[in-house]
Amino acid sequence: MFEFIYSHFEVPGFFRLFGYVSFRALLAGLGAMLFSFAIGDRMIRYLFQLKFKETIREDGPDSHQVKQGTPTMGGLLILLCLALASLLFGNWGNLHFMLLLLCTLLFGAIGFMDDYAKVVLGRKNGMNARMKMILTLLVAFAFCAIYYIFTPLHKLAAEGQSISYNTTSLFLPFYKGPFVDLWVWVAFPFWILVIVGSSHAVNLTDGLDGLAIGNVSIVAVTFGIMAYITGTPIAADYLNLPAVPDVHELSVFMAALTGAGVGFLWFNCSPARIFMGDTGSLALGAALGMVAIIIKKEFLLVLAGGVFVAEALSVIIQVGSYKLRKKRVFRMAPLHHHFELQGWPETRVVIRFWLVGIILALLTLSTLRIQ
Repeated sequence: MFEFIYSHFEVPGFFRLFGYVSFRALLAGLGAMLFSFAIGDRMIRYLFQLKFKETIREDGPDSHQVKQGTPTMGGLLILLCLALASLLFGNWGNLHFMLLLLCTLLFGAIGFMDDYAKVVLGRKNGMNARMKMILTLLVAFAFCAIYYIFTPLHKLAAEGQSISYNTTSLFLPFYKGPFVDLWVWVAFPFWILVIVGSSHAVNLTDGLDGLAIGNVSIVAVTFGIMAYITGTPIAADYLNLPAVPDVHELSVFMAALTGAGVGFLWFNCSPARIFMGDTGSLALGAALGMVAIIIKKEFLLVLAGGVFVAEALSVIIQVGSYKLRKKRVFRMAPLHHHFELQGWPETRVVIRFWLVGIILALLTLSTLRIQ
């Protein structure tokens, strides 16, 4: 909103700061966090009154049974604060920004329907799995189509930059310039895989107090920095990165996501007073995937989100091993439950996974100069 006012009206003195993306990103992060602090308690009481309470899986660790009845659908708090801060401090005229915000909310709506089916309708497995997958694929496809159609080639070539590429160009870490230009019918399935895979990987990680939201916030900070660099042609050219005009605006969105995440963590840290549910995990995971596509960092998401990748792989390996050999590789999947059953306290698992996430984030940022 402030960017809209700044670009359409003459503003005096101090208010010119709102023309800088970095300043608005700072305000978006602080704003989303303060919004969460302000309404968090009321949201928890409201969800509790509506009886939107978590049902703990019976085959999980025994220590989790005390969490039975904790309010869920806390993703509503995250998405509300994210949307408010984004609309207040973001640029409404930026296609990538608005597309990202809209699709994130749509993924949140799918997660809400799944949570509603579990906690209100009493369906143990939530909404129909096939319908859930169809809806996530439709939203992912819609994002890819709009992104591709409204991101013409001439906008991708930053003036004066030596790197030329297409919308469907694929970039790899440590490799200067585009590695290969994907055909559009290859690019779309690849992008959809990135979005849906990231969404469900975060969903699988959401099993311990503060685990998922802490790592989402770490990745959000990392990709916010990369979005700002990618959208600044001088910085991108210096680092031999593809410059994508105007995507530095996404750093405002990622700052808002981080602020909303930190605010939610205030209530979600052990012992959690509220869980994010699929409402939050599906939306936040999808948001990370969509940002990675826009800034041409799909493979760096695998590194930055290594915790999510490990959690998803542990489930795939466990299921595959049991079906093929009738043996389990881990004591329990996802991976965080395996460590719990080995005797690690919940807080130890969470903090160590956060530390791994921070290390991976630093490694991700270090790759930007090695091209």
